[in-house]
Amino acid sequence: MSLIQLTVDNLRCLEHAELTLDPQRNLIWGSNGSGKTSLLEAIFLLGRGRSFRTRNSDRLIRHGQPRMTVFGRTDGIPAQAMGIQVAKSGGAGGGTTARINGATAGSLTELSQSFPVQVIDPGVHKLVEEGGFRRRRWMDWAVFHVEHGFADAWVRYTRAVKQRNAALKSQPAQAGVWDTEVARLGEIIAEARRRVLEQMSPAWRQTVQALSGLEVDLHYSRGWSQDIPLAQALQDSRPRDVARGLTHSGPHRADVLVRLNGRAAREVLSRGQQKLVAIAMTLAQIQLLQERTSIAPTLLLDDPAAELDGNHLLKFIDEVSRLKCQLVVTSLQSESALFGRPERVFHVEQGRVEPT
Repeated sequence: MSLIQLTVDNLRCLEHAELTLDPQRNLIWGSNGSGKTSLLEAIFLLGRGRSFRTRNSDRLIRHGQPRMTVFGRTDGIPAQAMGIQVAKSGGAGGGTTARINGATAGSLTELSQSFPVQVIDPGVHKLVEEGGFRRRRWMDWAVFHVEHGFADAWVRYTRAVKQRNAALKSQPAQAGVWDTEVARLGEIIAEARRRVLEQMSPAWRQTVQALSGLEVDLHYSRGWSQDIPLAQALQDSRPRDVARGLTHSGPHRADVLVRLNGRAAREVLSRGQQKLVAIAMTLAQIQLLQERTSIAPTLLLDDPAAELDGNHLLKFIDEVSRLKCQLVVTSLQSESALFGRPERVFHVEQGRVEPT
């Protein structure tokens, strides 16, 4: 499915914007600071319930305003209507609220099912450079779509871990009551992740080789020793868990280790190489979804011409062109046609958006 309508109110510098998008190629152009990336954030919000630029949703709200809203509608059968409101925290009604087809969403993860969206932006290298949190989030977006029941298992697991942590702090002797549930759900989650990463391996190897020419490997670390079941790991780590009031073993500690010749990629790759590897991770993920499901995610590209040199840009264009998905691309130039002539073009200037 593709996003065909977008309405934004009071998001960063955008007071109000309405866009009718094409299911294939869309270009948003304008000078730096005009609001191009803010439009991509709005689209991303509809499918994720959060920004790709900040964890603090309050920062999305236009200065002087109490809240921001984004509304979108997809094509497909059935069509989906999504709405996101972010109100300033600290008072009644603060926080993020999502609605899907007029009903309040039970969780923000429901948005991804209604509107799958992925982004490649100037900060994409952080997927390689930073800690496991980003890579877990990257991994779970694919697992959510490929493995039925994963989202439910993850919600229940998270709830059980919170209960165990609370017991570790207040009633350590009772914490073991939660071990069976944490271990059962944790094993399900870890196995689902392992299967998806294994299925992604062919697309990953082809894409990372095509983009970077590097023999980079992805290794799944499930969050506890590979040699023992999670139930045993929870028992073995009980003294440390009690001392710190936290559960130290389980899929909430998992990571996807990115390695080159056995070493952590972030230690040996340049910033540009990290960017290429991270882009390959994202494109391989989209390719997997298209192969294993009927999903064609919307792909947001934030000024790719400014981030890659000529040779790597051509390779990137070739890889993206293999995907059958809606593109929304930003650029400084109105005549940009990196991925073919765009069907819809929008000009952004000082927070105002106009079709051209």
